[in-house]
Amino acid sequence: MTRDSSAQISGNRLAEKTAATSAPAPRRTILLLLTALSVLPVNIYLPALPNIAATFQADFALVNLSIAGYAIINAMTEIVAGAMSDRYGRRPVALIAVSIFIVASIGCALAPNIVIFLLFRVMQASIAACFCVALVAIKETAGDRGAANRIGYAAMGWAIAPMLAPSFGGVLDEAFGWRAIFVALALLGAAILAISMHELKETASFASRPRGNYFASYRQLIGSSRFWAYTLCMACSTGTLYIFLGGASLAANSSLGGSSAKLGFFMGMVPAGFILGSYLATRLTRKSLGTTLVIARLSTCMGLLLGLILSISGVTHVLAFFGPCMFIGIGNGLTFPAANLGVMSVRAHLAGTAAGLAAAMSIAGAALIASIAGLLLREPSAVSTLFAVLLGSASLALSAALFAAFVDRRLAIRALDRERAESRSGG
Repeated sequence: MTRDSSAQISGNRLAEKTAATSAPAPRRTILLLLTALSVLPVNIYLPALPNIAATFQADFALVNLSIAGYAIINAMTEIVAGAMSDRYGRRPVALIAVSIFIVASIGCALAPNIVIFLLFRVMQASIAACFCVALVAIKETAGDRGAANRIGYAAMGWAIAPMLAPSFGGVLDEAFGWRAIFVALALLGAAILAISMHELKETASFASRPRGNYFASYRQLIGSSRFWAYTLCMACSTGTLYIFLGGASLAANSSLGGSSAKLGFFMGMVPAGFILGSYLATRLTRKSLGTTLVIARLSTCMGLLLGLILSISGVTHVLAFFGPCMFIGIGNGLTFPAANLGVMSVRAHLAGTAAGLAAAMSIAGAALIASIAGLLLREPSAVSTLFAVLLGSASLALSAALFAAFVDRRLAIRALDRERAESRSGG
């Protein structure tokens, strides 16, 4: 690290204080709605996939492309939208994203064939821009400590929405047909657009907006060890969740008698843990970001270690599996606010770019981790193997958290030394 890095920390703090006092703070409700809407379309229509395939007389594998295509465009949207919000403002990016989402939802509802449906389905991924906008708007109007509290509450909505979405989508599909799901999304988007036009204020100051090209902004972030520390922590934390989602059915299905309803119920303990962790994050605002991350990752590792010990000891009760796995959700709920604040604080004037880039890299990294883990999880009921793999991924996240805490402490010391040296020379 150079002296410029130390100066950047002081500059970030000054920018945060200025933003918190000068930028109008959007109401918590609209930010929660935007974060919830950014994840709601991911799985709300999944129960209707067979009916969509039947309507278009298309192969189920072709309809499944709507999942992969959405994920790819989602990641690309986060990268581009974050950078655009730094240059053109948070409000216009959010309003345009919601507008495109409304049009795309209507297009899905009226699609005459599978090609048109898939086209409009990937267009729905534009709503991912609202995720970055909401996070950055919170940071710019609250500062680090207040932002950790508000992001914790926003994360609850971000977790609850995908929990309830499949049930809501299934009810609409059975009652009115699958097209009603996209009509409902269009109406919800229109309502949120109307509220946003009235309630969502611009939080980015014109003077702080970057003037260089996009690649220069990305280079500044990628060249920062602090950015990598927080991003890797998020990637490994999300990867741990992905491993659980992919391996839980193999590991626990036999102990549940093959009941998918029971499996779904117990798997809900992890998102419930995420909500609990997000709530706890709102109570840890006095801790530094690095310290909060270490606490979060330690809690996950301890829970998974307990699960590994129980599985090796031959304990086969269903709660001996899902109870320890609940700490995956608790740890991720604590990690989400701190890690996102960390990446957004690397360069104060590139907060949107950082949030979008880190989100995309985290998803890609998590998918890679889950893919590698999948090679080791081929035998049903291999509970101890699953816990060992989960603990390995969680340990990587803990290592990244410790590195983030170390980098933050070193930069803070250098910044303090620099301030003391400047005060002596000035005196």
